[in-house]
Amino acid sequence: MKKFFLSLAVLGAGYLFAQEITLNKIYSGYYRAKGIAGIASLKNGESYAVIEAGGIARYSYKTSQKEGHIAEGSFESYQLSNDESKILLQKESEPVYRHSFLGKFEVKDLKSGHTMSLNDGNYVQEPAFSPDGSKVAFIAENDLYYQDLNSGTITRITTDGKKNNILNGLADWVYEEEFGHARQYEWTRNSDAIVFVKSDESDVPEMYIPVYANQLYPSEMRFKYPKAGEKNSVVSAHLYRLDTGKVGAIDLSSFKHYYIPNVIQTAKNDEIILITSERIQNASDVLKVNTRTGTVTRLFTETDEKWIDTDNVTMEFLEDNSFIWASERDGHRHLYWYDASGKLKRQITKGNWEVTDYYGYNPKTKEVLIQTTEKGSINKVVSKVNIRNSKSALLSGAEGNNRANFSKNYEYFIETSSTAARPFTYVLKDGNGKTVKELQNNNEQLQKLQADQMVVKEFFTIPNEAGDQMNAWIMKPKDFDPNKKYPLFMYQYSGPGSQQVSNSWDAGNGLWFNHLVQQGYIVACVDGRGTGYKGTAFKKVTYMQLGKYEIEDQIAAAKWFGNQSYIDASRIGIFGWSFGGYMASLALTKGADVFKTGIAVAPVTNWRYYDTVYTERFMRTPQENPSGYDDNSPTTHAKLLKGKFLMIHGSADDNVHYQNVIEFAEALIQNKKQFQFMTYPDKNHGIYGGNTRPQLYQYMTDFLLENL
Repeated sequence: MKKFFLSLAVLGAGYLFAQEITLNKIYSGYYRAKGIAGIASLKNGESYAVIEAGGIARYSYKTSQKEGHIAEGSFESYQLSNDESKILLQKESEPVYRHSFLGKFEVKDLKSGHTMSLNDGNYVQEPAFSPDGSKVAFIAENDLYYQDLNSGTITRITTDGKKNNILNGLADWVYEEEFGHARQYEWTRNSDAIVFVKSDESDVPEMYIPVYANQLYPSEMRFKYPKAGEKNSVVSAHLYRLDTGKVGAIDLSSFKHYYIPNVIQTAKNDEIILITSERIQNASDVLKVNTRTGTVTRLFTETDEKWIDTDNVTMEFLEDNSFIWASERDGHRHLYWYDASGKLKRQITKGNWEVTDYYGYNPKTKEVLIQTTEKGSINKVVSKVNIRNSKSALLSGAEGNNRANFSKNYEYFIETSSTAARPFTYVLKDGNGKTVKELQNNNEQLQKLQADQMVVKEFFTIPNEAGDQMNAWIMKPKDFDPNKKYPLFMYQYSGPGSQQVSNSWDAGNGLWFNHLVQQGYIVACVDGRGTGYKGTAFKKVTYMQLGKYEIEDQIAAAKWFGNQSYIDASRIGIFGWSFGGYMASLALTKGADVFKTGIAVAPVTNWRYYDTVYTERFMRTPQENPSGYDDNSPTTHAKLLKGKFLMIHGSADDNVHYQNVIEFAEALIQNKKQFQFMTYPDKNHGIYGGNTRPQLYQYMTDFLLENL
């Protein structure tokens, strides 16, 4: 009888009886994964902190047992002072752009228990402890401040901050989006000075976005957005000394200074590093600023024939102020060791693989801890490498995607790992990679998926016309019959340095792809030229012609699949989001004879409409390279559209503007082309909120069922 009532309850839920992966299950949270939030090693190297329901808890590495709470309550994030005597707690937040947000914070003294509100409880951005833990710097309404944690006194450093005009210590929209961070200031190691970047965006063209919801007349979101070839913010570097209370300009006139992407603390007092570049981003000056005198010395200049990934800087200072630097100069991303004056000592890592992440340096063993692709470009592993002799040892498994969070003394680390067949596990290991204890797994999630007939990606390579072997994966129905012909649905992103063919758990579209496979489709993905982790030649061949080689490779891949006995070459579709949406748009125009169906979500349709930093890094300006922009725009080729095409965009997308799809739609209309077009009101580039995602994915699924 109990079983009978349970069955009725399950049936009433509307999805649990069907032994398949459904959209209802995906978006109900039925397959929700478990994780560990806010992992941070504590100073003693023997304990680590995590965010839990009751607050911020402290655990022992040795026993993996909870040792108590650092702070109790509900917090969105936290930051400990260097000596761990104080903790900065984020109580609430309000998003601004992709990385930036307004937050309300309080500082708790962990010895006395005393709590102090930051900025009198008002919203701030990018707060940071001084290294001695006595102060917190922050930004409010585009001005830089610091608060003394003993007296509570707030000192205003700048006074000219103004929305859409002047930003002090805070990145503008394009810096934040393309250099990957919002904070543009740094304390000196001895806490007596701050170096910051001032951005004057007064001459940057302004973008405005209508906001429609819940108001009689639409309001406007206005912000400065420099499109390719247009004016950027004028940036300058400044030094503020706490002893004098004065701000002074740092003279960069003898160096590259169009962009100042990075402000970095060194291991010495009275020094800050600035990394700068010119507009074309093929050379970066690494500059040392003396914060006593304000003088600037160039350590070295990093150059490249095409571009430098200024959004992916690794620079770690050792005790003697020598430093570790990452560069692609030998054709792969590797680590180099420089002395304090900027003279190269030696190359640390070398080989036909990439350093993909840097975790730190262990002074006891003289080893760097890194993540690499040394076990194959679709895998990422954790290893340690001696900086003096390059002797290395693998610390993680050899397959899958493995990343690490090390203890301060490097005697332990928490490994987060997954494969295409296994969701995330969190394992505590010692410094040599030996397992101490599994902390968390997702076996329950996996069991539910396996019960619902989940299929696993198969990895292989496909040739392109240039003779490259492109990484690929394929998902086939459980009852796959090689003598039957299946429709093919291709997914890709294809942007510079990206990767979609990875031996890792797909927490994004993976479950939807499984749903489509269960509807009778084969789903596949190919990483063509321009994508990452296969060396710079493969990645940078697309320079000045963004989209040209990428779409050639997707077309070549589709033709290769079409030649396989089990693929119906007349039923090949393609899907992508953002850069992937751009590619799907090209596929249905330039590749119209190959692709029957395409879905383009939030696509760029002409690189003239996208921002300066990203676009010009790969294309230079439209003034320098007009054909590179126009020849590879789907709008230019609108007359070629043949198949069933669905275009989707959020009307409030601050990243890839709605203007992109409007221009492409008009070109299609004027060429008498029929297509489907879906707008999500007031939604940004992510297109989410409320029931938006379930509705979006149901809509795309229905479109495919009808048209592919």
